[in-house]
Formats: sequence, C-alpha cells, structure tokens
Amino acid sequence: MASVCVFCASSTTLEQRWLDLAEETGRVLAERGHVLVSGGGCVGMMGAVGDGARSAGGRTLGIIPQCLMDLEVADLGSDELVVTDDMSSRKNLMIERSDAFITLPGGLGTLDELFEVWTTATLGVHRKPMVLLDPDGFYDGLLTWLNRLVDDKFVRPGAMEMILMARTVPEAVDLIEGASAA
Repeated sequence: MASVCVFCASSTTLEQRWLDLAEETGRVLAERGHVLVSGGGCVGMMGAVGDGARSAGGRTLGIIPQCLMDLEVADLGSDELVVTDDMSSRKNLMIERSDAFITLPGGLGTLDELFEVWTTATLGVHRKPMVLLDPDGFYDGLLTWLNRLVDDKFVRPGAMEMILMARTVPEAVDLIEGASAA
C-alpha cells in the first residue's frame, strides 16, 4: 500500500468527464489499497477524487493551506485534514507524505504541483514515481514544448524519462505499483 498524491483541478466549471476521471482515480486507488493524498479541497476534481476514494472504502489525507480553509472549500470528509500556513508548505508536505504522484488534467495549480515534484526529483530530493495521466491527449501541447526544451538543451533528456505516461486510470495505477515495486 502506497500513499499516492493526486494533483488535479479544483474548478467548479469543468465538464462532467473530468469529474468522472477524478472520481475513478480515487476509487481505483482505494480498491487497490492505496491511501489518497490530495490538496484537501472539496470542489471540482479535487472533491471528486476524495469522494471516489471514500466510496470504495479508501483512506484520504487532505493537505490544505489556511487561505483555502478560510474560503470554506476544505474536504472535511478527509480521514486526516492537515492545514498549512501557505501554498509552499502545502506542496512540501504533499511531497513528504506521498510515495508516488499522479497528475490529472488541470490548470495552473496542477501544473505548479507537477513541476514542483518533478523539479525536486531531478535534483535528487526524492525518487518517487510520477505519472502524468493524459487521456485524450490533454497534455500533448505541453509535452511537445517540453521535448523542445530537451532539444534546445534547457532540460536534460533524463528529466523527461522520469515522467511515466498513462492514458487510463488503471494504467496509471499499474505504473505506480510497478515503479514502487522496482
């Protein structure tokens, strides 16, 4: 059993398919015995991933900054809800408390979390598996740009190899489990 952090959007204006993807991610993690670590919100995909995990009997850990607690968007259904002073402390604690990471489609906050965990991995701060769940080619444009950074020598090729790619939730969890076992 691993603690798997899921990065995803908290927007309340998303299409249902993104909420369904998040719910499935939480549910599959729980069904396979993993603990869900999330950003501690109850809205958008973040809320759906927590609900999905709990619907399958899974344990959830939410990590949320005080400023979002003040906005009353906290996932009070979390088995454990940790409140941090700020967003940076939140990310650091998410990295510390997680054994692996899955990034779902999302916006600026999701990308910030992905790049934080990825950058710290390239610096050797951790060696935790990172999966980019890319249904329907959501991240194709970003990956094209990142590969150009490699071609232009701004990013080492080994950095790109650290990110595992999946198109489906079961494939993403299989990659986490395989990398964790290695």
